[in-house]
Amino acid sequence: MSSAESPARLSIYDAAAANRWRTVVLIAVFTAIIALLGYFVGEYFAPGGGLAALPFAFALAVGSGLASYFAGDQIILAQSRAREIGPDQEKVLHDVVEALALGLGIPTPKLYVIEDSAPNAFATGRDPRHASVAVTRGLLDKMDRTELEGVIAHELSHVGNRDIRVMLLVTILVGTVALLADWMWRSFFWTRGGRRERDGGGNAIIAVIAIALALLTPIIATLIQLAVSRQREYLADASGALLTRYPSGLASALRKIAADPEPLEVANKATASLYIANPLKDAPAFFDHLFDTHPPIEERIRRLEAM
Repeated sequence: MSSAESPARLSIYDAAAANRWRTVVLIAVFTAIIALLGYFVGEYFAPGGGLAALPFAFALAVGSGLASYFAGDQIILAQSRAREIGPDQEKVLHDVVEALALGLGIPTPKLYVIEDSAPNAFATGRDPRHASVAVTRGLLDKMDRTELEGVIAHELSHVGNRDIRVMLLVTILVGTVALLADWMWRSFFWTRGGRRERDGGGNAIIAVIAIALALLTPIIATLIQLAVSRQREYLADASGALLTRYPSGLASALRKIAADPEPLEVANKATASLYIANPLKDAPAFFDHLFDTHPPIEERIRRLEAM
């Protein structure tokens, strides 16, 4: 690949170091969002109650962060209906994963299969020693070996550079913020009549801020997903191609995945960013690209073919 076409000058080691800092920043930002939301909602329901709500908000933030770090991968795998496979099952998949993990110098991750005919895959976990790779039945059925190697090499690259930890935290924390904001928004309607009678001018301002935060925090949390830069996909593509020494394998796999019309039934907006390509197959909407967590698949293919 020429320097003019190079998608990233960041090495996999630089990416791993950057992702350690990104993990700390993400947890701090989400803690601040939850604390801010808790404070103003506490003030809305009981003047002076904002400070009393802060310990609960911080406890929720810390609890979500710990759950994300230590159990988030199991939550995501369960939500995705992924079934762990033993060493005597899916021998081709085991052989591919073991060989590529050895080449990358990481432990062999646990392997899972999602019984869905849409071809796709993702990796999750908090570090290479606690990593898992999940592939769909459609991926196993519709890819040849070189294409399967390309996809697995891409996912193992995410494991090697610690992308999986950042993606895991973002997925769980974004879901926590969205659920909290939804509960608070519903609470505003349940208590609206009683609060209107007690509201003075100052409380009216607090109410406006609290309602605005309940509306905006899910959007802000979704935008924070972009902290997991689209550049990580280019880097994982390049690292995976370097690992297999065959960029055309991954390019062909991405082309097949993009052409397949089937949405992945177990995927949703929160988990879509984990997959190698958008699993939802939803029609593009206005401003969609603002919330994209993957770069255009056509551009990824172009860059791979230019290697």
